[in-house]
Amino acid sequence: EVQLQASGGGLVQAGGSLKLSCVVHGVTRDEYTIGWFRQVPGKEREAVSCIRSNGEQEFYAYSVKDRFTISNGNAKNIAYLQMNNLKPEDTAAYYCAAQYRDSGTWNFWGQGTLVTVSS
Repeated sequence: EVQLQASGGGLVQAGGSLKLSCVVHGVTRDEYTIGWFRQVPGKEREAVSCIRSNGEQEFYAYSVKDRFTISNGNAKNIAYLQMNNLKPEDTAAYYCAAQYRDSGTWNFWGQGTLVTVSS
């Protein structure tokens, strides 16, 4: 069974930092790209960043560039999203997902972790 577990969300003041973790079970990590997405109720889901198993960072949304950093953990089944200089507009539910090779389809999704940034 494939499982993605996102954690690390919470309440933080503007300018603060949080580090999200995504633990992946049930897949061969070398074959999957891990992505972070976020969604605010009533709005479309936004792609934030994604990273290949070899550490190649494929993408950062313009809104988070130079503030967020995606990385792989020492354990290959973990990916992180370090979020610095958080802004109220970063408030959202953050989800991690796994894409098989370069299929273009996000095959598996985690349950989401809530990030709230107060002004």
